Amino acid sequence: MYILIRCYFKPLDGPAITKEEMAAVTKKEIAIMTIKSLVPPSILIIGVLGSIFMGVATPTEAAGVGAFLAFILTVAYGKYTWKGLVTAVVNTARTTSMVVVILVAASCFSSVFMGSGGGDVVQEFILESGFGKWGMFIIMMIILFLLGMFIDWIGIILICFPLFLPIAADLGFDKIWFIVIMAVMLQDSFLTPPFGYALFYLKGVAPPEISTSDVYWGAFPFWRLMELGLIICVVWPESITWLPSLLID
Repeated sequence: MYILIRCYFKPLDGPAITKEEMAAVTKKEIAIMTIKSLVPPSILIIGVLGSIFMGVATPTEAAGVGAFLAFILTVAYGKYTWKGLVTAVVNTARTTSMVVVILVAASCFSSVFMGSGGGDVVQEFILESGFGKWGMFIIMMIILFLLGMFIDWIGIILICFPLFLPIAADLGFDKIWFIVIMAVMLQDSFLTPPFGYALFYLKGVAPPEISTSDVYWGAFPFWRLMELGLIICVVWPESITWLPSLLID
């Protein structure tokens, strides 16, 4: 909706196809290009989410389903090469190794922190802050927000989940609701400078003339929209709990 409204008032921000470009292709060619662009990704999405909702695969196993379907699509598009496969395997191994190192380090930190009584200190600080149920909730969200600016999301999960989930249970928050709220806040951290994953990804695929500051400012409205989504989830908990309760029933 934001993009639609912005382009309505500033058409140059989302320019339409020119008449010359439209004249260069037929309606049949446009339809074929549209099908090629929309149908395969739709198959990928349906395959991943469908395997989860049908109970065929767990979310982790569904990632494997997605990887397999992506491989099939690569072959179907005629883009498969042995060099590309080797590059994908090497990059996956590099990324996986990085994630495992982060997991090990974060697990060591959280274990030592919790074992030395740090978790109890944090819980007592939040529970005895005197800000009330929602005041404590806001404190936890602010902590997540600040950590998201500097720390990897996996590290945040391993550090904050053991601390915050018992507090949320003591405060009477629904566990599913609270975990999804934390997930939404972590999504917000992907757009939060200076460590936002999405920002660095966009900088990597953007043209050279696009600076990092351009990416930061370009993501700013979506950062605010993510926080609006968080507010909606907090004010209307049914936006989160309705579907799980339906599936459980």
